[in-house]
Amino acid sequence: MTQKTVVVEPTGEYAEIDTQLALDAIAGLLDADPEVRRRTAELVELEPERCAPPVLFALSEVLLDRGRPAEAAFWFHAAQVRARFDANRCTDPTAGSAVGVLAERFGGPINRFAFTDPERLRRTVVRAVLWDRATPHGYDHRWIALHGMGSFTGATGPLARPAAEWDAIARRTRAEYLDGLREALRSIPGQRG
Repeated sequence: MTQKTVVVEPTGEYAEIDTQLALDAIAGLLDADPEVRRRTAELVELEPERCAPPVLFALSEVLLDRGRPAEAAFWFHAAQVRARFDANRCTDPTAGSAVGVLAERFGGPINRFAFTDPERLRRTVVRAVLWDRATPHGYDHRWIALHGMGSFTGATGPLARPAAEWDAIARRTRAEYLDGLREALRSIPGQRG
């Protein structure tokens, strides 16, 4: 059986979502040439607030490969917090599956490192949450809507919840992420969370 790739062009508001910077950065971060990966990572680290969460996930892999596991873990968790916030403010609940896909793709090696020192993991996650709270989101948050069923079915209506709700959604997302950390730490023998 031959597999066929079908390209679905976004329509309506979906077509307005600007993902070019993210696509270019991810291509550089995942390039076969280590020098391209290094240079792209340096550029991303200069202005991480401009980068959608998938870029920060890919950055974490490059940093881990370059022997910088603590920084890799930080960017992995910063990416998770931002991706979850974007999913939570997206009106298409199916789009949130992108967060799990990204965490699965990039998380294994980072989590193996992070869980070797639960206290360091706790500090890293708290730092990522504080960074997220203090740092503007200078990318198109609607990127995640492209991963939901609505982008394929041509759903209409707003892609995100009203902006007036975003602060509350962000607070809830960060609190849930920290709660998840506490739960994960409790699962480690000898830890209290």
